[in-house]
Amino acid sequence: MREGFMKPPDHVNFESKKLFDGVGEIIDGSIAYITLKGGGPLEKHTHEHNHLFIVVKGEAKVLLDNEEVIIYKDEAFLVKGNIPHSVWSSQDEETVMIGISVK
Repeated sequence: MREGFMKPPDHVNFESKKLFDGVGEIIDGSIAYITLKGGGPLEKHTHEHNHLFIVVKGEAKVLLDNEEVIIYKDEAFLVKGNIPHSVWSSQDEETVMIGISVK
């Protein structure tokens, strides 16, 4: 079994991992493919909504106002929209990430 995953009762060949609890009302969602040295925007930005990022392949680096956070495969991270931020690939291979905008 993968680390941090569990087999729900009455499931066969099925592993799951909770990524997040209630984070707000979903506005939209998208998928991003980020290659080496890719990401953005070049200047950190803010906005009214929050971003919930889920990495499904590779790992992403979130640059916040005064902090850098790495989101690894099978992990999620909520970025508050009012904190200056940008998102980048943090490795030499492609990163695949789901982005969900929430109020």
